[in-house]
Amino acid sequence: MQLQVMNSPFNEEQAELLNRLLPTLTESQKVWLCGYLAATQSVTTAPGVVATQPTEVTAPTPAKAISKDVTVLYGSQTGNAQRLADSTGKTLEKQGFKVTVSSMSDFKPNQFKKVENLLIVVSTHGEGEPPDNAISFHEFLHGRRAPKLDGLRFSVLSLGDSSYEFFCQTGKEFDQRLEELGGTRLYARVDCDLDFDEPAAEWVKGVIGGLSEAQEGTAAEPVGNSAQEAATTIYNRTTPFQAEVLENLNLNGRGSNKETRHLEISLEGSGLTYEPGDSLGVYPENDPELVELLLKEIKFDPNESVTVNKQGAISSFKEALSTHFEITVITKPLLEQIAKLSTNNELHELVLPGSEAKLKEYIKGRDLLDLFRDYGPWGASAQEFVSVLRKMPPRLYSIASSLSANPDEVHLTIGAVRYEAHGRERNGVCSILCAERLQPGDTLPIFIQNNQNFKLPENPDTPIIMVGPGTGVAPFRAFMQEREEIAAEGKSWMFFGDQHFVTDFLYQTEWQKWLKDGVLTNMDVAFSRDTEEKVYVQHRMLENSKELFQWLQEGAVVYICGDEKHMAHDVHNTLLDIIEKEGNLNRNEAEAYLANMQQQKRYQRDVY
Repeated sequence: MQLQVMNSPFNEEQAELLNRLLPTLTESQKVWLCGYLAATQSVTTAPGVVATQPTEVTAPTPAKAISKDVTVLYGSQTGNAQRLADSTGKTLEKQGFKVTVSSMSDFKPNQFKKVENLLIVVSTHGEGEPPDNAISFHEFLHGRRAPKLDGLRFSVLSLGDSSYEFFCQTGKEFDQRLEELGGTRLYARVDCDLDFDEPAAEWVKGVIGGLSEAQEGTAAEPVGNSAQEAATTIYNRTTPFQAEVLENLNLNGRGSNKETRHLEISLEGSGLTYEPGDSLGVYPENDPELVELLLKEIKFDPNESVTVNKQGAISSFKEALSTHFEITVITKPLLEQIAKLSTNNELHELVLPGSEAKLKEYIKGRDLLDLFRDYGPWGASAQEFVSVLRKMPPRLYSIASSLSANPDEVHLTIGAVRYEAHGRERNGVCSILCAERLQPGDTLPIFIQNNQNFKLPENPDTPIIMVGPGTGVAPFRAFMQEREEIAAEGKSWMFFGDQHFVTDFLYQTEWQKWLKDGVLTNMDVAFSRDTEEKVYVQHRMLENSKELFQWLQEGAVVYICGDEKHMAHDVHNTLLDIIEKEGNLNRNEAEAYLANMQQQKRYQRDVY
């Protein structure tokens, strides 16, 4: 728009100068100029007051522009949060933001004051605990040394499993604490269940909207599914590869109390690659017998068509229960939703505030069939039922092979889960599929789950100590195959345990060969049912405490894989005992020693 002399207070020369100047100004320069002109106006005086000549006025400083720098911090145990953080970073960069993506364990607290836009992507581990690489950052932020964050804008994406009592607890704690320290949410926290792709993508869109509102002249472009963009191949979590099963063997000897399956799966034609320490995701199918019992109980037409996802995919009701939805686990959110479909007053009372203890007790060990039997009648349609069910989550298994040693193959070690609860025999969904129904030649929908938090050291001369009883042996078989392929010179020490030497020594001949060939330096085993007094891997560690501590002093990396509640907890405390004793330290110093190892990525855990 041109400034005209006839409708302005400027003469012809002034108007010409302004017309030449105005088109060249940026938005921030225009704002500054307006402020300057407003500040230099003559002072209006009240009657009877003599106006003084104004002194030279300094133009007002324009408001500080919102930074386009964004820091994305992740806390991840299995790799999901890291994958989402990386994909979020890539999506933001496409929108013109300058992004730094970092593990919480690598983020230096003294950088905090410089951060203006912070995104947290974090999972919850175990019973409401932070993942290993988030522990130190979580403690710092909740400690007395945490800084005031009045200028911080933040948002939290929280991953969890609603079948656990403390669902998304770590994300909730970060969200609350950042607000307490003075931060302002640029987008509300999103809590994700196991089926996290869609809510994560919505969170990314919301974050970009929140960031863009503060950016002068910036408009958000359409954002795709960030979880899908994280994939490095066409086959991923949302588009699994149908992989052929090559072998399916029972590793346990006759008379064992256990059944451990060794699966060899073809990756030919998939383009999928992996590293030792990664996991394989498997989408299983539900037990056909359980599906039939459900159909008989609910009395719906098994052939009735239902919509199974937001994209409008159609399936029969029976097929939906078989492959699309989880039917073996009850969660609090499911009960709250499904209660709306029942006329049973007892179920309505169970989900009322104040009944949390009773609800928690009911959920434990029960499945959808129990729910249908206990709280009928049901007045809903098949479509209404599937709309409240949780999607079938993939099962993640530590990969038991090296791709270098087994091109186009991936191996798994899966323990069959069978137990009794509430008067009924129960089975693990995926483990019993593999143990009883999966034959060579069949296919499984799979994807690779990268895990940067459980990796061999970059320097092959670094000593490693591996603790993996039972199926926890899986990633260490991959480690040894890889180290054999690359001719690693570093020392290695394996601690393995199970019930009986004769029937339960998983991959025994392979371990013996690695020992004989010098690929494995030391191996200590503990078979708990072969002696009058039960002996576990932590006891073998204590027996070798002096040498084990010497390895730690030499820079060894310690790896633990297996049961989190009992084994990993006991091994952790045993490590502290060894460090305290052999290092002549008190308990606090031993804990600091182990925490420092964790910070240096010399203490890594793959626990479940």
